[in-house]
Amino acid sequence: MSQKHTGKCFCGTVEIEVIGEPEGMGYCHCNSCRAWSAGPVNAFTLWKPENVKVTKGNDKLGHFMKTENSDRHFCTKCGGHLLTKHPGLGLTDVFAATLSNFNFVPGVHVNYAETVLPMKDGLPKLRDFPAELGGSGIAVPE
Repeated sequence: MSQKHTGKCFCGTVEIEVIGEPEGMGYCHCNSCRAWSAGPVNAFTLWKPENVKVTKGNDKLGHFMKTENSDRHFCTKCGGHLLTKHPGLGLTDVFAATLSNFNFVPGVHVNYAETVLPMKDGLPKLRDFPAELGGSGIAVPE
């Protein structure tokens, strides 16, 4: 049986479920993620869209699409952020902080050229995105 993890917005009105293992985990340092998360870095977990499901409160799920690459979803009651669909990548980012009892094991930093919070953790630091996701794949010094 595939592993299931659940998450919810800040007030608990919207609940989500992810099944299986993420395609990747890490930290994003881009200006958009920082502005959206109101933090210096965003912890992401990337899933195939078919492995992400809203299980409660779908009628309270709002979204905002600043660019065609990121369709950000949130609870319209409390404003709590839940996930971002990345149609061009064929992946959905479920914010690591929303998943309960989930073992977050980051493997990479993306968009590190935009960082405002340097992190010395030994993980690869990419200037933008991995080459297989359309980025340069270029690593930058820690």
